[in-house]
Amino acid sequence: MSHLMNTYNRLPVAFTHGEGAWLFDENGKRYLDALSGIAVNTLGHAHPRLTAALAAQAGRLIHTSNVYRVLEQEALSDKLTALAQMDDVFFCNSGCEANEAAIKLARMYGHQQGIDNPAIIVMEHAFHGRTLATLSATGNRKVQAGFEPLVAGFVRVPFDDLAAVEAVAQNNPNVVAILFEVIQGEGGINVTHPDFLHGLRKLCDAKNWLLMLDEVQSGIGRTGKWFAHQHAGIKPDVMTLAKGLGSGVPIGACLTSGKAFGVFKPGNHGSTFGGNPLAAVAGLTTLEVVEQEGLVANATKQGDAIRNGLRAALAGVAGVADIRGEGLMIGVQLDRPCGDLVKQSLEAGLLLNVTAESVIRLLPALTYSDADSKLLVDTLAPLVKKFLGA
Repeated sequence: MSHLMNTYNRLPVAFTHGEGAWLFDENGKRYLDALSGIAVNTLGHAHPRLTAALAAQAGRLIHTSNVYRVLEQEALSDKLTALAQMDDVFFCNSGCEANEAAIKLARMYGHQQGIDNPAIIVMEHAFHGRTLATLSATGNRKVQAGFEPLVAGFVRVPFDDLAAVEAVAQNNPNVVAILFEVIQGEGGINVTHPDFLHGLRKLCDAKNWLLMLDEVQSGIGRTGKWFAHQHAGIKPDVMTLAKGLGSGVPIGACLTSGKAFGVFKPGNHGSTFGGNPLAAVAGLTTLEVVEQEGLVANATKQGDAIRNGLRAALAGVAGVADIRGEGLMIGVQLDRPCGDLVKQSLEAGLLLNVTAESVIRLLPALTYSDADSKLLVDTLAPLVKKFLGA
């Protein structure tokens, strides 16, 4: 009997090892992984360059703390800020920690502007984490229930609705920042329009607000750009990352530029484990492999193949409401709750999940091959048809 706290509805399977796009369970059955640890395993499983780099670093040095310089962390900061064209970065251990850092930074920024009760605009259906502050910023009443009182200081607006944000701008002088996902992951793979992003960038500049983008799930090449906001050609003041940055090793990051640069001073924020040598090497190796193996372009190629393949296979099927996304961040919206498809897919040797009750979420590794993408479509489409009675 396990003594784990009962906080997850775990599926009845345990994996012993993986290779590329595949995972293997205790009985030797293999599964095509179309979830990649919820957008974490950027390089798939057991990538030889990553495993070698981690083994070598573990043999040298795992942790010293941020009391001292960490050379590997400095190298990762140089690489990451260059890719993002931003100025500096704080390293932590997860997406919620990165978003906590962003929330704290926005509040300090507001106080520096003379605003006693700074407020942050957030979106409906957002997901920013499960700490008290990030839970309060999250737009999902179901995950908030039971944890009241929530943290104050958030103003919620509809997703991808510039007029709603402009209305808040006219009526709330305490707003100092806006925090949202360029593509909502947990919310159902909801994609912002470029006009919305351009409008927010312009509004933030005019109001002296911080534009803070949660790219925890959409970053590190997953959407066919290094960061999803780059599809619109804008640059944020704050960007948060985690998930795919370490390809399975826990690491998060909060990047700043422009107005947000230099807000934090020594003692304002910290992390014992954040950016330690092992995690930093995982991040640096991930970025190097993605860059050198052309995996950002591959995300576009394989994402297009999967979406187009599913659209062709499911054309005219009643109950399929939408197939959307960018790169390898894909949602298949059905007209009814479809959680049962998770176990049905598991039995068929395919790993995926369902979010927002009716959206099949696909987050394959950036290393997916043409054959992997075809197999995903060929396996999933019949399962969807059968589920819908088509």
